Amino acid sequence: MSVKSVLRALITMGRGVVKGIPEATAGRDPLDLFHEWFRAAAESGIFLPEAMALATASPDGAPSVRMVLLKGADADGFVFYTNYGSRKATELEDNPRASLCFHWAVLERQVRVEGTVERVSREESEAYFRTRARRSRLGAWASDQSRPLGERADLARRLRDTTERFAGDDVPLPDFWGGYRLRPHTIEFWQGKADRLHDRLVFEHTDHGWETHRLYP
Repeated sequence: MSVKSVLRALITMGRGVVKGIPEATAGRDPLDLFHEWFRAAAESGIFLPEAMALATASPDGAPSVRMVLLKGADADGFVFYTNYGSRKATELEDNPRASLCFHWAVLERQVRVEGTVERVSREESEAYFRTRARRSRLGAWASDQSRPLGERADLARRLRDTTERFAGDDVPLPDFWGGYRLRPHTIEFWQGKADRLHDRLVFEHTDHGWETHRLYP
């Protein structure tokens, strides 16, 4: 089956959404609306509703994007964790402007977030790191993230060495690993509709708080 045929079948299967974003929503705090949509995504049974695309760019503007997991969202921003030597972290250190995108296809909803990124405190990173499974903490030490890997066996060897190193001991937070917080200046909510006249509502942060406006689909 061709890609075009598959896409046509998927479009036919789509249920569509008749109800759009209510006008009254424009006056809300966008973080409250995000939490409402996130809960709906989680309750719908979507696998990994916290998965989000993180787009970064190098100093000369070359873009890159990857999926990461949201680990916190509040009035201060959206938090995720990574190896500080990874490509994403290297680009964020040089160019802290980034964008996130959540896509919940079952609900025909998407949320885009644009803003600037900063490291979270070491205390916050340590608190999260302690919640990770021991093997995941060992993996953080063993993986030289984004560096060339000769063969899979090399990673397995590094994991064995790390396991032996911390045998019987707690696995501490590495200096090269921790969190980032994206402080949003723009948040867009997109609600799909069967007639393709989708709803788009944008919140932009100003000196006077959040301002809202709609966009043509």
